[in-house]
Formats: sequence, structure tokens, C-alpha cells
Amino acid sequence: MKVVIAPDKFKDCLSAAAVAAAIAEGVRRAEPSVTIDEIPMADGGEGTVEALVAATGGKIITRNVTGPLPRMKVDAPIGILGDGFTAVLEMASASGLWLLEPAQRDPTRTTTYGTGELLREAAALGAKKIILGIGGSATVDGGIGCAQAWGASFSLNSGTTNYTQGARRLTGGDLIHLRGIDAKLPLDTRGIEFTVACDVGNPLLGPNGAAAIFGPQKGATPEQIEQLEAGLSKLVDRTGRSDLAERPGAGAAGGLGFGMMAFFAARMQPGIHIVIDAVKLRDRLRGADLCISGEGRFDRQSLSGKTAIGVAGVCKEMGIPCIVLAGAVDPTIDTAQEAGVTAFLSTTPAPMPLAHAIAQAPALLTSTAENAVRCLRAVKNRTVG
Repeated sequence: MKVVIAPDKFKDCLSAAAVAAAIAEGVRRAEPSVTIDEIPMADGGEGTVEALVAATGGKIITRNVTGPLPRMKVDAPIGILGDGFTAVLEMASASGLWLLEPAQRDPTRTTTYGTGELLREAAALGAKKIILGIGGSATVDGGIGCAQAWGASFSLNSGTTNYTQGARRLTGGDLIHLRGIDAKLPLDTRGIEFTVACDVGNPLLGPNGAAAIFGPQKGATPEQIEQLEAGLSKLVDRTGRSDLAERPGAGAAGGLGFGMMAFFAARMQPGIHIVIDAVKLRDRLRGADLCISGEGRFDRQSLSGKTAIGVAGVCKEMGIPCIVLAGAVDPTIDTAQEAGVTAFLSTTPAPMPLAHAIAQAPALLTSTAENAVRCLRAVKNRTVG
């Protein structure tokens, strides 16, 4: 019997690798002779670097870069995958909202400069392909900080000085003063292929755009939202890429989606699809009798492209049963089977405090996985008999 274990992390509880290990223990208890392939997964958000590095036998290198505030410094990881030439980054590790206290959250003062530094560091390490996850940002700067760190030069109405690499870090508040971009677009990307992992479909501008939808989450006042919207509109005019502003995902991460397309000629792709390709999930599923995925909570949001549904979709293509284990499940989901989920099971057998469920998560996963495989084996044996 071959079982592929391909779960996401349990947020604020276990990494994807730890979830996979706990499930594997339960599978072995039920079927000692089983062949197991553990594949930690992610969907492009938090945990993507760790999951892809673990799944491909890569390594993590840490670099000190600018944080979401221009004078802040943070340590951020760069994942070098097992192929040696693909780097994976999370913009939230450099420019993330989680790095700021509530009182510091103001997207007119935050920058993606540190994300650009991370891209530059990955290039210096020899990366020929860079995958950038852009969830969880503290910014609405349209990616000008990121481009500035790469080498683009910007001029503002407030003076004649060009803001280049190493100068004052540009922020979302500078967009409204943007006079010109003194660089050919897209920038010289040194032959590197950029892919952005993004599961947000918002355009750059308008009522569903970066400022209106994501500005309030990052601390923007109504007045600042108007300022940021006007600034992003000016950025579109200065780049001459109104076509990109309308593309799904252009408004992601405060307009970094637009910036990556305009400045770096990046390709936008759903995060789970990137991860599925990077870990070669289809190849590793061949010959499997069962796949077990999982995430902290399995509900209707899971159906919009989260890890478990992405894994189940591949299993459906290949005719492989897929069981999803989750700390909590919404029993009213009635379309999971259509997406390829054979069954979804909660790891909590009875109501319990969240703190207890988190503390006991490995044991609960192991027990649930063991019971699931025992049930599957019993049905299989009865069918054969």
C-alpha cells in the first residue's frame, strides 16, 4: 500500500512538515508495511518557503533587509529549492503586517523596499527562477519600494532628486507625488523568471481595488484611502500599463501584484498550483492507493483554492481517493466531493478548549489518521472477500 501525505500547516499550531509527520505515524500504526511519501504543502501564503524547501530537499538562507517601515530591519528567509536554481520568498517576511504593532499600521508610511531587497539577494545567490508569495502585506505602495530596491529610479513632485536604490525608501504616501519613472519598463531582470503566487483576484483601482479593499485592513483612514487611490492611479499613468491594472490580482498586497507585472514582467498564478508543480505532486501520486491532506480548518473558504482542495483536485484527475483531516470542519460543505474530496474528518472527537486542541494536535492527527486507514482497509478487505 502506498500513501501520499500532502497537508498544509495548521496555523498557529503545527508546520506542514509536522502535520505530515503526525499523520504518517497514524498511517504506520494502521498499516505497518505501508510506503509513505510525506509532502508538506502550502498555497502561496505563510509557510510556503518552509513547505517547499522541506518537500524538495532544499535549504533556507536568512538575510537582513528593510522591514515594512523604512528604518526597520528584519531577518527574512530565502528558500533555495532542491533544484538549486529556484528561490521562493514570502513578501510578508519582509513587508508583512504581522511585523507591526497596531499603532504602527499606516500604509502611507510603509514600503515594499525590503521585498525588493529579498529579490535582489535571491538573484545574488544565483536564482534563475523566483517564486514570490504576496499575502499578508502591510503596504499599499503599488510595488514602487520593491522596484526601487531592484534599481528603478523615481522622481517626485516635491524635488528634483531621483530616488534610487539606497536612497530614502519610498512608501505608499509617495505615490501621490510621483512625477516620473526614470527606467525602462520592465526593468532588467537579469534573465530571471518571476512568478507571483496570488489567490486574490482584485484589480488595482476602484471599489474592489488595493486601496479601497485592503487599505482599511492595514490601518488607512478614509482620507488616506482616497490619497492612496489617487496615487495608484498616478502610478498607472506613469507606467502606461492601464491594461495590467485591470488584471485579476493586480490589487493584491496593496498593488504589489501590479508592480511585479509592470516592473518585473512577473507571471501571476494561483499559489496552490505553483506549489503542486514545484513539489511534483502528480509524479509522486502515481501508483498511490490513498492521499491524505489537511489544514487547520476545512470550511467554505477552503473551496476557493486552499491547499486541501488543490490536492484533492489533482487526486480526482488521477482517480486516487483523498481524505482531508482538519482541526475543525464545516459539516455543511456539500461540494467538497465534487472537488475531489472523498471524505473530510475532524481531528477533535469531542468539544474541547482551543488551547487543549492545539496542545494535543499531533496526537489527535495521529489517532484520526490511524482510524481513517483502518476503516479504509476494512472496507477494502470486505470488498475483496
